[in-house]
Amino acid sequence: MNKFNQFTVNRKTPSYWRITFHNPPINLINPDTMFELMTLMDQIETDPHLKVVVFDSADPEYFIAHVDITRAGEKYPPVIDFSARLSRASVVSIAEIRGRARGAGSEFALACDMRFASKEKAIFGQPEVAVGTIPGGGGMEILTRLAGRSRALEIVLSADDYDAQTAERYGWINRAIPEAELDCYVENLAQRISAFDKQILSDVKQLLNRTGIPEVSELQESRSVFITRTMSQNTQEKISKAMALGFGQRGDFELHLGQHLGDLK
Repeated sequence: MNKFNQFTVNRKTPSYWRITFHNPPINLINPDTMFELMTLMDQIETDPHLKVVVFDSADPEYFIAHVDITRAGEKYPPVIDFSARLSRASVVSIAEIRGRARGAGSEFALACDMRFASKEKAIFGQPEVAVGTIPGGGGMEILTRLAGRSRALEIVLSADDYDAQTAERYGWINRAIPEAELDCYVENLAQRISAFDKQILSDVKQLLNRTGIPEVSELQESRSVFITRTMSQNTQEKISKAMALGFGQRGDFELHLGQHLGDLK
């Protein structure tokens, strides 16, 4: 098996893996992340015994912050390539979320089959509009299916932060669970599912996917607009200003990103 720099793979049983993301300082997604994820996806898709994968983070303040803008010009597999494969894989995927899941971090969680979050510590956001672009990793397409058109519009156009209880009410996540109970709940659920027949699990996902996930063409359309808008002069100026204030760095700006982006003029 491959050795990963940003992920620790704990093969708890042949049918259940827990994969932990750790990319200091704030768990940004960069090209290295995506290459490692695609390698992980190769293993997830081809392992004959694997039934359940849980994704979590080693950083209690950040599940996945967002994309590393400083490396956005490099060539690497886009988030939608991984997301499309994960949502269509026969393996059941669960996100256990503590801390912030914004932008591509939110979209990573949305690509998982289920999402459970710490009621006290999880924060969600799609901040792209505040810097002059749009979510380009599947966020809009999946949020529309989960939360409905009006709430998806609120989430994307506000570019604000949402706590776990609101995310639960909107359908963004399955449940907001008290911090002290989160590990146990997800662990018990993963172990329970991993005891069931692999072919039945695959059949259920395939049938529910008929209406539950977006077509790849939808994801590609949003990504195309995302790239175009991100490369515009207006957006580059906003991103540069945000970076000067602490965007992509550990500190108050990232901790309270929704608030600070609302003040970005």
